[in-house]
Amino acid sequence: MNSVRHRVVQATILILASTAVIAQDAARPGLRERLRERIEQRREAASDASAAGTTEYSLNHGGLTRKYLLHIPAHRDPGKALPLVIALHGGGGHAAFMADDARYGWVGKADREGFAVVFPNGYSRLPGGRFATWNAGRCCGDARDRNIDDVGFVRALVADVRRKQAIDPTRIFATGMSNGGMLSHRLACDAADLVRAVASVAGTDATTACKPSRPVSVLHIHARDDTHVLFSGGAGKDAFRDPAKVFDFVSVPDTMSRWAERNHCQPAPRRVLETPGAYCEAYAGCADGTRLQLCVTEEGGHAWPGAERVRRGKAPASQAIDASDVIWAFFEAAAR
Repeated sequence: MNSVRHRVVQATILILASTAVIAQDAARPGLRERLRERIEQRREAASDASAAGTTEYSLNHGGLTRKYLLHIPAHRDPGKALPLVIALHGGGGHAAFMADDARYGWVGKADREGFAVVFPNGYSRLPGGRFATWNAGRCCGDARDRNIDDVGFVRALVADVRRKQAIDPTRIFATGMSNGGMLSHRLACDAADLVRAVASVAGTDATTACKPSRPVSVLHIHARDDTHVLFSGGAGKDAFRDPAKVFDFVSVPDTMSRWAERNHCQPAPRRVLETPGAYCEAYAGCADGTRLQLCVTEEGGHAWPGAERVRRGKAPASQAIDASDVIWAFFEAAAR
């Protein structure tokens, strides 16, 4: 992070110095042209403060210092604004955990498809940001109990990323696991002007109220045998040890019914994918051409489908579908 700031400061100083030299040596055409070329090169370097790779940043919001990881793909058109995926970790996780490709696959996906991905850190009382949670409305943990403004934080986060990298404002998406998926649902409700589409894995609707300013495309992915956020509703046996830190989770069918009503979709979905161990259903007729889709795996528990590694003691993730692949395909279709 410091090196990025140092590079920007250096570039700015050189631009100013070179401009002064041009003014003094206007009568020397050869030198003037060379200096102009140098200025343009420095300007390009200064405008692209976020080099390819993953960099940690922090910003102040709501009286708190919040951290995030920003990954910029190596292969991109420098003259073209990038799509942005906001990837939200699960309750009790942290940004670096979500950025682990063996668990979620977003860094590799961003490099292959050419989009930026940002991994925010939820609220944590610990200095390192571990065991963090998101305020998704009725869930979860300290973030909910302290009424942390996570919707405002995401807005500030996107604004901060856009100061560092050219981002296409019409192609900003949010996804998350469990509690992070719940915040994705809330963003579709409370930040519909910001996000084009959202996708939640294993985290149902936890909002207390939802009146989107415009329809937003929504994808939900869930395992039937999830023992944390139960498919049919309620908190399972492996939810937080303190039941007061969660709530009686909304069922998957109720979550989809809510979004079908909000987006004015036809109530009965149709099967659009069926593969061993999984299927997907899509709703037709949604307002403003938005999309609403549900994908269900028969097994996989409370894990990200397609993951190579899961938390210790958890059931292996379903390999029937790859959630990151399905989500990015959904985002691309929603942005057309």
